[in-house]
Amino acid sequence: MTATHDTAHGAARHSAAPTAASTAAAGHAAAPHDVVVVGSGIVGLGAALAAVDRGLSVLVVDRSPVIGGSTVRNFGHLCLTPQSGEARRHALAARELWLRLARDAGFWLSRRGTLVAARHVDELDLLDELALARTDRVLGDRPEIERIDAAELSSLAPVAPGAVVGGALLPYDLQVDPREAADAIRRHLETRGVRFLTRTSVGSVTSGRVETSRGPIDAGTVVVATNHDLDQLLPDLADRHALERCGLDMLRVRADLVRPLVAPLLTGWSLIRYSAFAGTGAADAVRSRLHAERPDLAAMDLNQMYTQLPDGSVIVGDSHRKGAAIAPFQDERIADAFLDEFRVLFGAEPVVTERWQGVYASGRDEFVVDEVAPGVLVTVVSTGIGMTTGLGLAEHVVGAHLDGGRDRALDTLAPTSTVHSPVTSAVTSPVPSPLTESLTA
Repeated sequence: MTATHDTAHGAARHSAAPTAASTAAAGHAAAPHDVVVVGSGIVGLGAALAAVDRGLSVLVVDRSPVIGGSTVRNFGHLCLTPQSGEARRHALAARELWLRLARDAGFWLSRRGTLVAARHVDELDLLDELALARTDRVLGDRPEIERIDAAELSSLAPVAPGAVVGGALLPYDLQVDPREAADAIRRHLETRGVRFLTRTSVGSVTSGRVETSRGPIDAGTVVVATNHDLDQLLPDLADRHALERCGLDMLRVRADLVRPLVAPLLTGWSLIRYSAFAGTGAADAVRSRLHAERPDLAAMDLNQMYTQLPDGSVIVGDSHRKGAAIAPFQDERIADAFLDEFRVLFGAEPVVTERWQGVYASGRDEFVVDEVAPGVLVTVVSTGIGMTTGLGLAEHVVGAHLDGGRDRALDTLAPTSTVHSPVTSAVTSPVPSPLTESLTA
């Protein structure tokens, strides 16, 4: 089934002016708050949620009046099953929070899982290996990885005849429209009393105090959730974690597909990226073959995947390049490669309707978590799984702290110092949409 979606409302939401709550907060910058969150991307929103769930007063500070960072520049794919280790722990917690927020904040969320299109037998071997390792039923009665043959995959995804040899369904993964969801979560938090102070830069954070371009703010707990801009606010901490920026290219297209793409679709290039897949013994063979066959795509550090939004458009991507700064100039050869691969996999002609560049934090580890001074918590996802894990990260680290405990992610960390500079994103505006059901009962 296809869920309904009001695209006109979605456009209005993304361009909406700051709400009355944001304006009101600007007049009370110096008022004390139980929790002050620096950054209003998905991790910052998660930190605000953890605090307001515990009945605390919360102020979120951001230099931007709209949510325009990595939180909205992604596939909207909440890829739980492909994670391992600490990322899997945060993703499991985040899944429950996404389900609750979709209901309470009224945004579209699909529970149809994820499809994997295998185009070579070694990719099937990889899927089989992880399926055998994931036998625990942590989310329900179904296995996390259900192998399907080529005919079954073709009935669920609009792949071209002969394009796949089989694949898998990951039934517990979720999908949202990131632009709609982020705005709806912020609006929901505002109805619960969370204040948003935008167009405001943060210069430094210390125990009980946030120095901003509007003056100092007193806080019981400070949460730094600035993603890649951590290197401007706390550069020494960023250096210790080898933090840099990862830039990526993405497209939104329309095409006459033979049937809707009912769930996010991963390919072999995805299987050598996400940690649970990439950690299998079979991943080396897949990686070697793909790199040998297509060194041009390997040089782009491709994650060839697709998500279809309720309005029928398809998000296509993505490439990756890392550095201390990401140049704003996009190489058209990357877009050409995306479109060529789309034609081969789907047998359809894509028409580009949008192009954009994403930027997110990338580091030695998947997360930068620290208590840099008493009551000053740093929560940064330092790889491209922020939407999947960010809410869970905030609940684990910030929630545990507010409950008087300490999450295990902080157990081996020693406090450091503090320093200077800005943040990431924020916005406004409504309109609910229903949850959609799973692919199979």
